[in-house]
Amino acid sequence: MKRCMLYMLALLCPLVSDAQPARIFRSEFITFDKRDDARRGVRDNIEKYVDVRPKMVAMGGGDDARIVFEQRFEVPASWSDCNAYLHMENTGGAYSVDINGREVLHADDPFTPADIFISPYLGQGENLLTVRYTRQRCAELQQRIEPVERELFDNSYIFAQRRLGIYDFDISLAPDSLRRFGVLRIDAVVDNSFDFEETLQVGFDIYSPAGKLLEYSVNEITVEGHSRDTLHFAPYIYHTNENRWTPERPVLYDVMLYVKRNGILREYIPLRVGFGLTELRDGEVTRFDKPLTLHRERYNAAKDRQTTQTEIKRLKAKGINTLCPDYPQPYWFYDLCDALGMYVIDRAAIDSPERHTDRSVGGTPANDPALVQEYLTRVKSMYYRSRNHTCVIAFALGGDDSGNGYNMYKAYEWLKSTGDPRPVIYGDADGEWNSDMEL
Repeated sequence: MKRCMLYMLALLCPLVSDAQPARIFRSEFITFDKRDDARRGVRDNIEKYVDVRPKMVAMGGGDDARIVFEQRFEVPASWSDCNAYLHMENTGGAYSVDINGREVLHADDPFTPADIFISPYLGQGENLLTVRYTRQRCAELQQRIEPVERELFDNSYIFAQRRLGIYDFDISLAPDSLRRFGVLRIDAVVDNSFDFEETLQVGFDIYSPAGKLLEYSVNEITVEGHSRDTLHFAPYIYHTNENRWTPERPVLYDVMLYVKRNGILREYIPLRVGFGLTELRDGEVTRFDKPLTLHRERYNAAKDRQTTQTEIKRLKAKGINTLCPDYPQPYWFYDLCDALGMYVIDRAAIDSPERHTDRSVGGTPANDPALVQEYLTRVKSMYYRSRNHTCVIAFALGGDDSGNGYNMYKAYEWLKSTGDPRPVIYGDADGEWNSDMEL
């Protein structure tokens, strides 16, 4: 009876405290309702999914120029046991997000997608999303980054998943210590936003490049209320040395991560992974314990997937095997590089050459402690966006000649704290400790 009364009281309170940060850092993913839709990437049949394509409703002029976009959307009663997230991308400028008249987030970086927890701002029935262009507070951080014109708000969306579910994941298929076969490592972070302890079943299956089912498992995890725990999978996958991922032969394994409730499979998350381990050894990037020879090209994805695919194939034909974008790319860019066999050195959207030689405090933005959170936001978002992709062999803190100092030190320390074996690179470290290697 007491538990029932507490549950009724909980229904009268906000789902989550407004004090919880709106912006979150995790792998970008959507949970699909059906396996076949997940496999094909079809979003049309996802019940709790809303395409975000707001329409312009205001455009001011002069020094107080304001451009405002709005979109109304429905939140049905079935979302009451769910956490809702907003993914913003291709915004075209610095922006603020309001929901039902309450500011949720300000983003100064228009190049990096943002994932936003919005449940505290929603109400049942009709809701109003407002996107307001704002003046950039840190325009100096992207002086030489040229935007690619894409449709405004392309790949922006809202989706909801049950308050007991997969919050994030980390996946790799790497050689075992004796280099005999592969180990599929999946760390699935399970979130329980309910008030009481709950139990969930999480499973996976993996198919070979030839389409053969190799392994599957379903494990149970019990998570305390309002907390998270991680479920670890680490099965051996045999004959992986026959299917090494290389630029010459970029073979991929298909993995499906899913949730099982009451004997029914739900919330499918499709993944693809190549066999191999990229790490730093003696100042060099290695794969399968051998140094890589990198033929690099600066490249940002074109306006659409098909054009980008054509251009990447053309670069491969010229002997290029490594792409160095200026900022985080569309999700399909990394998918293409996985499938076509192209290494990627991913980079945060930081490029500020104007005062890069002024290492005094507040001289270069890289040594202005007031900007440390902006630097960390850009670096964290870059890392979580691409970390699960086989093609990514290193992470760059920013563009060459962007200065060095406190903010770059903290960004480097954060990336190294993840335990990721791939190197962290910064071209303007100038011999200091916050770059693992020189290119």
